[in-house]
Amino acid sequence: MEHEVAWKKYDEVDLEALEGLASNYIDFISENKTERRCAATAIRMAEKAGYVSLADAVREGRALSAGDKVWAHSHGKALILVQLGSNPLSKGMNILGAHIDSPRLDLKQNPLYESNGFALLDTHYYGGIKNYQWVTLPLAMHGVIAKKDGTVVDINVGDDEGDPVFCVSDLLIHLASQQMDKKGNKIVEGEDLDILIGNRPLSIDGEGAKSKDAAKEPVKAFALKLLADKYGIEEADFLSAEIEMVPAGRARELGFDRSMVIGYGQDDRVCAYTSLIAQLEAPADLAKTAVTVLVDKEEIGSVGATGMAPPEEGAFGNTWQACSLAEHLVPGVGETGGLVYIASTREGFRVDGAGGIGAYSYAMLADFAERWARGGATLGEMFADHKS
Repeated sequence: MEHEVAWKKYDEVDLEALEGLASNYIDFISENKTERRCAATAIRMAEKAGYVSLADAVREGRALSAGDKVWAHSHGKALILVQLGSNPLSKGMNILGAHIDSPRLDLKQNPLYESNGFALLDTHYYGGIKNYQWVTLPLAMHGVIAKKDGTVVDINVGDDEGDPVFCVSDLLIHLASQQMDKKGNKIVEGEDLDILIGNRPLSIDGEGAKSKDAAKEPVKAFALKLLADKYGIEEADFLSAEIEMVPAGRARELGFDRSMVIGYGQDDRVCAYTSLIAQLEAPADLAKTAVTVLVDKEEIGSVGATGMAPPEEGAFGNTWQACSLAEHLVPGVGETGGLVYIASTREGFRVDGAGGIGAYSYAMLADFAERWARGGATLGEMFADHKS
């Protein structure tokens, strides 16, 4: 089935609006490279658009009515936005769902070690990655560390212009003959994706156990000193940390015609961002309640407290239960069996990114490329890696 190229549908007004959306999208994925940052930024945008915390409404016992806008989050890593329509909830909802996590390298709980005069961080890959794509790539460090005193430290190193970056090292080509004979999934093993963070040893003065440890691993000791000086953290704090390594640098426009976007995290933040904008810019007089759900853990099967499976234990299981217990907040909910009935009457899109594949490189996927890589408008004109 042939689809008309979306670009051909746009007039000058549409193109101007598209460029504005694309510019803001580039900023969003450049500045929000983790699910925590995406959720936090989405909440700020929602509150600016008039949304209020559902938790505050429940605590105050405030009844919600048509036109009200509320948000709720799960552990700061998943988010739900609701704008109530004039129809009762028993008539169902319109729902958009997308995920805000992306493949990356996570630091393990005891990551820091020294080897051959280098300080490194042990990692585990998150989601589906091609390991060989992550070597010699400038990486940034983002995340949080919960210290023993209960304070939480935000980590953000590598994306500001004056920041250092990090990397996974690789073999020089003239030393890599055996490596180059391996299959693609074996060229770089997952256990080899450790992050190079330093080479400078600590200058050691004095006696004592700490000085002896520093003398044994001076490069590691210097890295720990830098972390202590900048963030006030010590090695044991990694046990209660959540730190992600992601590609450093901003997303960019791609092509002479600037028709595409290249950057990290577009699966699935391209859909998360456009869904968020659609939710925030919805008309004030909606008939049917509008819902947008932005969730974590899709890349590893939607499991855990911030994923979507199973519903009763996932990101918003407790939120929905709280709503069921507080049905008086929304008149009409309890009249038709509560949220179970409402769920059966909803209409929704689970939106996700699709790769733009050039048929010139992968002829066996030409049919797929014809469908996606030319700006066809099959899925609401929203595509990863493509402005249109």
